Amino acid sequence: MTSAPDYTYGIDSERALKYAVQHIRGDRVEIIEGIIEPVSPTWDHERAARVVRRQLEDRVDELGCVEGSGNLDLPGSSNWYVPDIAVVPEELARGGGALLPDQTFLVVEVTSESNAESDRIVKRRRYAEYRAPLYLLVDRIEGSITLFSEPGHLGYTRVDGPHPFGAVVRLPDPFNLDLDTSGLSPA
Repeated sequence: MTSAPDYTYGIDSERALKYAVQHIRGDRVEIIEGIIEPVSPTWDHERAARVVRRQLEDRVDELGCVEGSGNLDLPGSSNWYVPDIAVVPEELARGGGALLPDQTFLVVEVTSESNAESDRIVKRRRYAEYRAPLYLLVDRIEGSITLFSEPGHLGYTRVDGPHPFGAVVRLPDPFNLDLDTSGLSPA
């Protein structure tokens, strides 16, 4: 879903905002529905992302992909995300710029007290709208994990979960991987 650029005073505000967040020195930031948010995960948050990342590594290599937390642009909206993990084809990761959600194989967000509602509601809706094929929500607040797939403009049409931490969650093609969540712990 794209909207017409806002050229108030001859300036494309979406482009200006996204340019600005890419040039902030120091901390990384993302834009969620027009609000600039710092990306400053805690060690517990990073530990949860690591539990998932380590289980993906071998399969990611086999697929010729990389996993990381690079920038995702959502053109036509005031959103610029920095997911906790995104799996993208190696050749796309070499460009240095932001990618689009539909260029990913998987996007993973890990909740914190400060961003749980954004990850559960806003990002889930936007990732579906921009066709991220798989969205894995690791909800540390609820102690659960949910896999969303089959994206559409009204959201994801397939939901697997929420499963309590400790359950095994199957990641479908192209991963075909059982994700063991026993190493995850609530916030």
